[in-house]
Amino acid sequence: MKKSKHLLISVLILSAILLGACNLPVGENDEDAAATIVAETAAVVFTQAAETAASTLPTATTAPEATATVTNTPFPTSPAATATNTPIPCNRASFVKDVTYADNSEVAAGATFTKTWRIKNNGSCTWTSGYVLLFDSGDQMGAPATSTITAGTVAPGATVDISVDLTSPATPGTYQGKFKLRSPDNIVFGINADGQGPFWVKIVVPSPTPTPTATTPPVHSSGTTDIAASFTANLDDVGDDIWFHAVAVNDNYIEPQNGALLVTWGGASPSKAQCLGAALAATPITLDNALVNQFICYKTDQGRIGKFKVTAFDGSTLSIEYTTWVTP
Repeated sequence: MKKSKHLLISVLILSAILLGACNLPVGENDEDAAATIVAETAAVVFTQAAETAASTLPTATTAPEATATVTNTPFPTSPAATATNTPIPCNRASFVKDVTYADNSEVAAGATFTKTWRIKNNGSCTWTSGYVLLFDSGDQMGAPATSTITAGTVAPGATVDISVDLTSPATPGTYQGKFKLRSPDNIVFGINADGQGPFWVKIVVPSPTPTPTATTPPVHSSGTTDIAASFTANLDDVGDDIWFHAVAVNDNYIEPQNGALLVTWGGASPSKAQCLGAALAATPITLDNALVNQFICYKTDQGRIGKFKVTAFDGSTLSIEYTTWVTP
């Protein structure tokens, strides 16, 4: 680079000398003129060379500082989910609760009962009186094939209590009947999300509980006897117990004998326990036609409890039917 600049300066000096020589004024000394030209040319050349050098020298330039650029890069986002509107079916129900007879309720054999469910209209159509309860499968238990669920309307989202009259089977066991609903246009539907599930009644018919049989107390003696006026009768096997005491016409009595006791009971046949609890006494009982078909409790002279029924009385003869129980 420096060699090129020196060469350029030399060329310029030589060119200036030649140009100056061509323009020398007339009458001047050649040597003086030449010296003057050389001096002027040199001054011009050096001035131009200085200007050229100044204009061509490189200028130091400060390198720009690197500046970090912060770039905000957004996180990738998932594409927004697209909502899908699933249409609600026209006919669909949902089970709310058993109003009566929850699952496995006991119902006596052959008993009539009313099962009631609370069902919600979970569809988009209003239920009218044209909608019916439909027996679907299982144990029918006397349920009708169809029955109306409402006399009015059941709007979507509303509930209705649906009832059906049933009769439990005669045989002990577990029984279950399943039901659905049917629309006026013969669309059969039920519960659950798909609207196809049945709802049901489930009962248990228990085995019958044996009825305890009353124990018949053992009998010491029994039978019938006719007692003539003023005669006595023995109601067990030792000693007389009653006397037909005929005082006069229409004045007759049955009187206990030998420590026996009597009490009028009434028209119903008493049990041994009832006679044991009766107010037995030694008081005579008036004997007339009103006493016929009435029962009398007694205790014999031996302490045995019994009863007799006055089967007939004609004023002269007393007829009785008696039972004397074994008494510890």
